[in-house]
Amino acid sequence: MKRETRDVPAIDLLVLAEVVEQFASKTIVLLGDFVADEFQFGDISRVSREAPVLILRHRETQIVPGGGANAANNLAALGARVLPVSVVGEDYSGDALLNFFRERKIELSGILRIKNWSTPTKTRFLAGWAHTIGQQVLRVDREPATPLPDATREKLSKKLRSLLRKADALAVSDYGFGVASPEMVKGAMAAIAREIPVTLDARYNLNNYSRAGITSATPNEAELEAAHHTTIGNNFAELERAGRATLSAMKLASLLVTRGRHGMALFTPGEKTTHVPVHGSDQVVDVTGAGDTVLAAYTLALACGATKLEAAHIANIAGGLVVMKRGTATITRGELLDAIRHETGASH
Repeated sequence: MKRETRDVPAIDLLVLAEVVEQFASKTIVLLGDFVADEFQFGDISRVSREAPVLILRHRETQIVPGGGANAANNLAALGARVLPVSVVGEDYSGDALLNFFRERKIELSGILRIKNWSTPTKTRFLAGWAHTIGQQVLRVDREPATPLPDATREKLSKKLRSLLRKADALAVSDYGFGVASPEMVKGAMAAIAREIPVTLDARYNLNNYSRAGITSATPNEAELEAAHHTTIGNNFAELERAGRATLSAMKLASLLVTRGRHGMALFTPGEKTTHVPVHGSDQVVDVTGAGDTVLAAYTLALACGATKLEAAHIANIAGGLVVMKRGTATITRGELLDAIRHETGASH
């Protein structure tokens, strides 16, 4: 498939490596919806006589962080000290997420456990033969039946303000389950009374954060389309219109739109839009959670003092690496450095 060929400003790859080297010195607060991504693996046994469906012989169950939890996991994998602020239910999925982070020595003081509230869980059933890669045949989502109590929101707000005092940046991962809100972000930033990068990845209602103090947002193209009730596709004029409108309405320092096989588009005030080609192959393996990786890498790069363009290139490389992995995945700081150094060697 032919890639888009647009002029991209030259970037110093050695500078990108120097930025990534600094990731381990940064502390990032992650406010967002924790989701449990459950994978049920089964071997195809036969076709059911009850209905034209496959019968799977269960082989393995895996639960890994999804949603905001995946963004937090990516921040940790990239070397940062991450301070998550979120909630989980007193259920099996909540236990699995907390145990996952506890084993990786990620601080849990900002994660509240709520009675009579279900941890959002996305269960994917993957079918395959004994020596083949499983293919997803069904997904079942379990979501909270009730909104978060007001008392819980107040506790979350206090946790957020407390943890932000020692943070180099705030990343907001809003998957629509009620943990993150524009009011909470605005109040927390006003309380700490200092400027740090505040990045946003919002699945729904991107424009609701217009007055929340967000400095950068990383929507995918579909989320940008939904915010403007439009279709972009190969219409660069419409991409430009929608991107510039969001940049202006939200008063952002940068807007990084991820476009799948078309790479990324970086919007900054008063500067020409930069189109960054997709890193690596455009024949991806799995896009699950790729936006969480982009949010993590972009936030960390900005926290390290990178320019918006440098941060976009780092996020683009990180996103290109993670989509070559199956399931909800992360990349490590070492993998990111290796990819940048490989690019450096190729450029010479």
